Order: sequence, then structure tokens, then C-alpha cells
Amino acid sequence: TGRVHGESILEVGRVIETGMSISSRVFPLLDRVLVRRAVKELKTAGGILLPESTAPQLNEGIVVAVGPGPRKADGQLAALPFKEGDRVLLPEFGGQKVKLEKEELFFYREEDIIAILKN
Repeated sequence: TGRVHGESILEVGRVIETGMSISSRVFPLLDRVLVRRAVKELKTAGGILLPESTAPQLNEGIVVAVGPGPRKADGQLAALPFKEGDRVLLPEFGGQKVKLEKEELFFYREEDIIAILKN
């Protein structure tokens, strides 16, 4: 059984609901950023359902959690330019896929994220 702040979170390979959001329970290390990739739209504007294999690949996501940043030469941490909720442009391939609470999320390093998208 794993413990976070005294709350049991793992029990024989399954996650127990703790009432905390993913961003308050997952702390990426150093220059890593946890991202929820944008969901493919499987229905056209006219209402036609598309097979998943023909849906366009979306290369954007929403930042879920951000690490403290990489270490500089003097040992201090350099803050990352991202914050929770930012829309970011992602590379076509890459990222480390993880499943948290039945949701597929991706860890990226700061250098792998292409841009921050503004509304």
C-alpha cells in the first residue's frame, strides 16, 4: 500500500479515490510537464461519425502539472514557462504515456514542448 500525506492510494494495483485532483497528487520532477492530449473529434460538423483511424491527429494538449524546473549550473532551479491549464503545442511523436485514474496522460520534458498556445 502506498501513502501520500497519510492517505492510502494504492491497493493491490488499483487506485483508490482520495478526493484530490491529479494535479494535486502528481508532482513531475525537474523539467517534466504532465499533459492531457486534446481529444480527437470523431464527428464532423454535419454529424457524420468518423472511424478513429481517419480522425485527424491533434498535436495540442492542456498542462495538468508542472515540475519545479531544471537545475542551473549554480544548483538553483530554473522555473518553467508553463503553468497548470496552459494549452501547448506538442510534437507528433514523443512523451511518456502514463495511465492515471483510467485517464491517459503524457509526461514531456520542457525542451520537447513546441509552444504555448494563446486564445
